[in-house]
Amino acid sequence: MNPFQSIYEEIGEEKIKLLVKNFYEEVSNNPELRKLYPEDLAPAEDRLFLFLVQVFGGPQTYSEQRGHPRLRMRHMQWKIDGKLRNHWLNAMLSSMDQLELEQSTREKMMGYFIKVANHMVNHA
Repeated sequence: MNPFQSIYEEIGEEKIKLLVKNFYEEVSNNPELRKLYPEDLAPAEDRLFLFLVQVFGGPQTYSEQRGHPRLRMRHMQWKIDGKLRNHWLNAMLSSMDQLELEQSTREKMMGYFIKVANHMVNHA
């Protein structure tokens, strides 16, 4: 079991949904991130919600609908450098700041998001 799989049980689906909603509000207000998405953010919001539910230990609906996440491969079409990683990570951390989270849960989530953001960098 990965250390992130207890998060679903700790915070529940509604907080994950709120995290994702907050994140896409941050995306909408960040020109560097916003340009990466189509006009309608709802499909991306749905995918991220299902993905995080699965990663954090909830139902495997994401994989059932979309197959293996293959995050890096799915994001190769975009040039992701350190600056863009920071925009994404700051948006996610700001979204987390809007939730009431236990410190240990917050640290686990931050650890996950930092690890994934670093993994997604595909350009120097």
